[in-house]
Amino acid sequence: MLKAEQSNTSFLYENVFFLKLYRKLDGGINPDVEMMRFLSEKRGFAGIPPYAGVIEYRRGNASPVTLGHLQGFVPNNGDCWNFALDAALQFFERVLSTGTEIKEIPEPPSFCDMEFSEVPPALIELIGNFFLEMISLLGKRTAEMHLALSASTDDPHFSPEPFSMLYQRSVYQSMRTLTLKVMQLARENVKRLPGEVKEEISDFLRSEQEVLNSFRRILKNKISTTKIRFHGDYHLGQVLFTGNDFIIIDFEGEPARPLSERKLKRSPMRDVAGMIRSFHYAVYSAILKRASIRAEDVPVLKPWADQWYFHVSGVFLKSYMQTAGEAPFMPREKEDMEILLHAFLLEKAVYEVGYELNNRPDWVIIPMRGIRHILKCFHEKEV
Repeated sequence: MLKAEQSNTSFLYENVFFLKLYRKLDGGINPDVEMMRFLSEKRGFAGIPPYAGVIEYRRGNASPVTLGHLQGFVPNNGDCWNFALDAALQFFERVLSTGTEIKEIPEPPSFCDMEFSEVPPALIELIGNFFLEMISLLGKRTAEMHLALSASTDDPHFSPEPFSMLYQRSVYQSMRTLTLKVMQLARENVKRLPGEVKEEISDFLRSEQEVLNSFRRILKNKISTTKIRFHGDYHLGQVLFTGNDFIIIDFEGEPARPLSERKLKRSPMRDVAGMIRSFHYAVYSAILKRASIRAEDVPVLKPWADQWYFHVSGVFLKSYMQTAGEAPFMPREKEDMEILLHAFLLEKAVYEVGYELNNRPDWVIIPMRGIRHILKCFHEKEV
């Protein structure tokens, strides 16, 4: 029985099979089982553990309840969160040991224009060539997963569906509702927060209209793309690192959400945004939450954290876009791609603010910095 903190109970059988027992039970097949079986048996996608079986509870004519899921075990070196965290810490150590001046490094790429040039040689040396190569591979594997999920099929549960203006309005309304809910939570909690966090939240509250205006860009015109099944909770902790490749796991989505909602087809750009936000969390948790970083070094390292985040995210995104190519789920127009990615990045960061206020108030600084960057892009586009 595995002791790691997780939302399910897991067992390992002599490094051959991995059994997951679900703690949150719903009527109907669990999306984790549904997705893994489809990718493994119908698509032959090698970037996941092989599907081996399922345990179901059946009662009368009611929908079967998924109790457990058996997978083939894939040897690994742990998840990508620890891989990225170690890489970020090594990056900071190299920066401090070399005494490199920030002015020596060009301005990092922006998600605003979606144009990613090569990483400057000095930064390759600081970040690590092997790590950047692996992040490029992660972008490729992510796109391959979406290509496998988007292939035409006679299974209505996996058939791609087109966007519509009605759907785009629904997406905007969902983002607007989330923003207003999190803003209200911030107002209720701002007085009890420590000084630095209180200032960040106050800035966030003042930016309410800017956030809503940024989301409204999704209504600008009809976006030519498709909705598909996607991972739904994609971040560094959901990918295992084997030492030279990646294995994607945990397709059940966010367990707190209803089963029906976790099976909805959406833009896979949500997965891309989730991974990019995870890079941001990794580098800032390394700088702000690690005892190995001295307090006096934090102000020096913050600009470098942004360099790491922008370039690592750029390598990931560039590889993803090259692999996905002209797939139907990729918006045909570059501007539409930017609008979707920025909207999903902002939505994810706003959600993170609410999560951190409820669970780790001192971490709220991380999504706050993410929101500021995304809004800066929005202003640059408007100008």
